[in-house]
Amino acid sequence: MTLMSSCKEVTRLISEGLDRDLGFGERVTLRVHFVVCKGCRNFEGQMARLREAVRNLAGAEDEHRA
Repeated sequence: MTLMSSCKEVTRLISEGLDRDLGFGERVTLRVHFVVCKGCRNFEGQMARLREAVRNLAGAEDEHRA
């Protein structure tokens, strides 16, 4: 993957980063792309908020069952 990746490649990396640790080159690729692409920065933020909401929901359900 080149430093100036397409939004499609970047959103794939963002999604993969939810399931695994990204390598150094992949993280650099994301950061460089985020400098020029507000849409992908927003997508990353939305995915982080969604993941946190799901974690909170799962924790609340666990507490409710106890």
